[in-house]
Amino acid sequence: MRSRLLPLLLVLMAAVLLALGLPLAASLAVAQQQKLVIDRIDDTARFGALAQYVAPGAAVDGGTPDDASDRLATLSSELDRYEDLYGIRVGVFYRDGTAMAAAPRNWRTRAQITADQAFQEALAGRRSHNPRQVWPWQRSRITVASPIVRDGDVVAVVLTESPTGAMRSVVLRDWLIIAATELAATILAVVAAVRLTGWVLRPIKVLDRATHDIATGRLASRVAEAGGPPELRLLARSFNEMADNVEQALEQQRAFVADASHQLRNPLSALLLRIELLGLELPEGHEEMGSVREEGKRLATVLDDLLGLALAEHTVALPQLTDVAALAAERVAAWSPAAAQRDVALTRTGAVAVTGWADPVTLSSALDAVVDNAVKFTPPGAPVTVAVAARGEAVTVTVTDSGPGLTEDELTRVGDRFWRSPRHQNVSGSGLGLSIARILLRQAGGSLAFAPHTPHGLRVTVTVPRSEPED
Repeated sequence: MRSRLLPLLLVLMAAVLLALGLPLAASLAVAQQQKLVIDRIDDTARFGALAQYVAPGAAVDGGTPDDASDRLATLSSELDRYEDLYGIRVGVFYRDGTAMAAAPRNWRTRAQITADQAFQEALAGRRSHNPRQVWPWQRSRITVASPIVRDGDVVAVVLTESPTGAMRSVVLRDWLIIAATELAATILAVVAAVRLTGWVLRPIKVLDRATHDIATGRLASRVAEAGGPPELRLLARSFNEMADNVEQALEQQRAFVADASHQLRNPLSALLLRIELLGLELPEGHEEMGSVREEGKRLATVLDDLLGLALAEHTVALPQLTDVAALAAERVAAWSPAAAQRDVALTRTGAVAVTGWADPVTLSSALDAVVDNAVKFTPPGAPVTVAVAARGEAVTVTVTDSGPGLTEDELTRVGDRFWRSPRHQNVSGSGLGLSIARILLRQAGGSLAFAPHTPHGLRVTVTVPRSEPED
């Protein structure tokens, strides 16, 4: 969920930052150009005031032609100094495009002057419109023109052509500051998004882990109700209530099975004793009496297995560092007489010393159930092999037999309570042995897996961890 929630938050934050940053960057560029245009307008107004009395007819206003020449020289000097100081081309042009004064000299022809839009706008008696926006990657110049008006008529135009390098540098610097700020905000947004998703998803992870624990038999697992959004705290509270009810129901079920099995053992023992006493009164080899004895023994076995199942579900495993190879060798030795009685070759192979974390008692019980099952279904003269191996972070004990094996459908059900293959109903057993073994292994962090054995038979793998399991 983090991989889906985190990109969504980052995309939303990035969209917000871009929505704020792009207009700000554009407005800064527009403001810088507007400042440049205003400065040029002020400059053209000043030069227009100097040139107003240089234009033709200025001498009639009380001056002399020599005065007009002096003013023209002054104007030219001001334009030259302005161009040298700021690098801005400036000129005063008559209506026909001829230059009254310009710096530098002849920087534009008459045709270029008269074709300039800003010049034409100034001839119409108004300042030129704001020029098109210049961005940092453009090397354009900005032209500003102002009319020189005398007696209500436009007699000349002041025209400036400004380089934009300095302006573009300032805009670029401002943009870099905005980009750095956006980057810092993005980093903070990423950190905030990571912490936010962690805060939201941490209770979900805890809930998922607790659900897995309960599904695997650790019914005491619960979820802390502190932390996370209120909705998840409410979900944690509801989950704990559900887990309490499930644990209570299962505990009642286990208690009922254990109590029923225990209470039935004494009457069953008394019944079997009376059957034996009754058998003494009947002829030896009585067929019906033999069937009654077998059914009584089978019922006693089922009750014992039910009691073992109830105890296994209630028992808390205590894993410890165990020599799994030595324990497997011990169980093989214990089952060798029973295997020899059935003419089954029970052998052990693999590692002679390998350690893993397991409860020795529960692992022994699980191995007993698996080996008993293998010996029981293996025909005389066929082998049963117990192989111990260390594979990565686990230790495996693989028991393979040469019996009839199971079909694909049967493999999905083997290990279920009371389930037995329809082809093996005549074999003694209650169908609880492998279920008990699986429960015992699972409580200690191990597992039990079933697979077909080539060319025929069943392969059962008991797995325990090599490192200490978490609580």
